[in-house]
Amino acid sequence: QVQLVESGGGLVQAGGSLGLSCAASGLTFSNYGMGWFRQAPGKAREFAAAISRSGISTSYADSVKGRLTISRDNAKNTVYLQMNSLKPEDTAVYYCAAMRPGFGTRSDQTNYEYWGQGTQVTVSS
Repeated sequence: QVQLVESGGGLVQAGGSLGLSCAASGLTFSNYGMGWFRQAPGKAREFAAAISRSGISTSYADSVKGRLTISRDNAKNTVYLQMNSLKPEDTAVYYCAAMRPGFGTRSDQTNYEYWGQGTQVTVSS
């Protein structure tokens, strides 16, 4: 009964900030690299950010570098995405995901085993 539950989505003005959380249960959280993906209306789901099991290493899509920050608290079984300087093009459903154990590219969504249901982020211009 693995569950990933996102929260924190909402409506924000361009240039504003928003923090997302993803609470995990039913798995040994520290054994999984975690990622955030997003899907805008009419577009394919795309990679946004990822973090290693320990939290030491992070990866970001070029489009979000310097604006989005991924972090995790293994004691709380939670991964976060802090979003600053938001742009209308950041509007999307944001999904958190747990990476399948083993070697794989963090930005490749096929390497993730578990997915949340997503939370809507809307950035108004």
